[in-house]
Amino acid sequence: MSHISLMRPDQSALLVIDLQERLLPHIHDWQQVLGHVDWLVQVAQRLGVPVAATEQYPKGIGHTHAQVAARLPAGAVGEKMHFSCVASACLPPLPGMTRPQVVVCGIESHVCVLQTVLELASAGKQVFVVAEAVGSRDPAHKALALERMRAQGITIVCREMVAFEWLGQAGTDQFRDISKNFLK
Repeated sequence: MSHISLMRPDQSALLVIDLQERLLPHIHDWQQVLGHVDWLVQVAQRLGVPVAATEQYPKGIGHTHAQVAARLPAGAVGEKMHFSCVASACLPPLPGMTRPQVVVCGIESHVCVLQTVLELASAGKQVFVVAEAVGSRDPAHKALALERMRAQGITIVCREMVAFEWLGQAGTDQFRDISKNFLK
């Protein structure tokens, strides 16, 4: 998908990449990254946007952090060995992965997130990376990854862009709910 458009709740899926319990504490500002990912998952679920997650070698790195894992429905997590979720072929059975827009968050920005988003875009998806909801062990690596993604045509957004574009308008019950609970 090469045209520019807004993120739409009926066209989007949220993909949480490798937010795993043994790797997460090594990520720069990991508590903030976790909080932003959790926020996105909750907003997506309230607006009916499917949420999928991946785990890189869970036997060694552990499973998705409990705070986020508790919110995921059965069948929403795919295991992988490749750094790219696309190369792993773990995405097709996951919720929402047939949708044309993929909003991406998770770790690490310069490895699994980068490789996945570049391959999603190559496969024709419109990809949005939520800047404050991705992380790396070294903040310089995150900065380089975001710079490279941008140069490759990936759209870098903030979490509020995602929420407001999914909402589309004020004055609705959904807007009041999201505004009251998430846009304080």
